[in-house]
Amino acid sequence: MSRQPVSPVAATNRKARHDYFIDETYECGIVLAGTEVKAIRKGQANLRDSYAVVTNGELFMHNVHISPYEQGNRFNQEAMRVRKLLMHKREIRRLIGYTQQKGLTLVPLSLYFKNGRVKVELAVCRGKKSYDKRETIAERDAMRDVAREMRNRRYDREG
Repeated sequence: MSRQPVSPVAATNRKARHDYFIDETYECGIVLAGTEVKAIRKGQANLRDSYAVVTNGELFMHNVHISPYEQGNRFNQEAMRVRKLLMHKREIRRLIGYTQQKGLTLVPLSLYFKNGRVKVELAVCRGKKSYDKRETIAERDAMRDVAREMRNRRYDREG
């Protein structure tokens, strides 16, 4: 039996890319109970409004909702508990430096499986202003219009 190196993303924080400018991303492990891993495999995780904080030299993730596993009975954990993230000490020190700067925060972008283990894609982000968000939406709409026009022109030539 061979393992797949990276499987599809189990949960994403789509709102993060809308609300923040992403400066840098890191991959880190997460401390979970067995029933939480099973729930994540079933896609029962939600990263909306989640964030990470460095406390006493350790990295913790807050506001992540992992639904209780149906067959987990007494082994289920609390859905919104604080979860510890695993990174090298030098990387955590770098993150401390980033978070002490004005306006920078740590936001989890996605949960995914890598070699059978749950990993978190953690980003160092700057908050967007409302006019930045409108600009992002306008760019996305313009790109969609261009793609639609290109698609229509291709079909016109073929037909």
